[in-house]
Amino acid sequence: MADNDATFEMRNAFYIGNYQHCITEAQKVKTPSVEKDALMYRSYIALKKYGVVLDEINDRKGQPLMFIRMVADYLSGDSSRKSKIYQDLDGKLSSVETSEHIPLLAAASIHYYESNYDAALRILHSSDNLECMAMSLQIYLKLDRIDFAKKELKKMQDKDEDATITQLALGWLNLALGGDKLQEAFYIFQEISDKYGNTALLSNGIAVALINQGKYEEAEPVLTQALDKDSSNPETLINLMVVSHHLGKAPEICNRYVSQLKDSNYNHAFIQDQVSKENEFNRLAKQYAVA
Repeated sequence: MADNDATFEMRNAFYIGNYQHCITEAQKVKTPSVEKDALMYRSYIALKKYGVVLDEINDRKGQPLMFIRMVADYLSGDSSRKSKIYQDLDGKLSSVETSEHIPLLAAASIHYYESNYDAALRILHSSDNLECMAMSLQIYLKLDRIDFAKKELKKMQDKDEDATITQLALGWLNLALGGDKLQEAFYIFQEISDKYGNTALLSNGIAVALINQGKYEEAEPVLTQALDKDSSNPETLINLMVVSHHLGKAPEICNRYVSQLKDSNYNHAFIQDQVSKENEFNRLAKQYAVA
């Protein structure tokens, strides 16, 4: 069995956010494979189990996996460690072949975390790997460049229209397009969920399609079920805040979701933006306080 065939189940599990299943499936793939190991260790990173990756990957594992280790090192490090890894990144990437998609994805991810989207796109564009294209599409959506995202999706569809990651990319693009494309996005995420099992990632895709159509009552149970599966998923908590607000829920319910997000994902952009605004409000309040 070819590596791609052997890791098919793992790749699907990883793409839809079923990381524990991806790790479990890795034990069933008997043939040694860099792709298998990369998916497994990336799943550990997604679950924030950085120690496993740092302990098990060393120079003997080869360059692609050392780049995976770099991501774990970056995400688990303090600000000075992150800065050091980022400074060394491009130098290490210079020896990587463009056919090696694993190091490219890892390096692009670190540039993404640093909000250096142009650098991430330059790295990704050197590869014809579907996941590299999908990451490029996500960055274009973040930059509100729908035109480029459409072109990236076309490239993915030309390569493998039926691939799960291509279908996910179509769903993400439809969410961004809005309007009548929202219902199409809903069906895409629902179909993938029916086929491969529900995950927080898919539930949030379904919920966002409903929220953007004003179907808040339908979105709420989808999100609460997602919360049952993963109580710390930031997208689920943020979407529940939105739904709670529109349904006129008591303020303490929304505040509870904010507290959960702070506890589990304090460095999330949503929380950091809120903290920054709170600090600015407190600073201004002190200026006008009565002596």
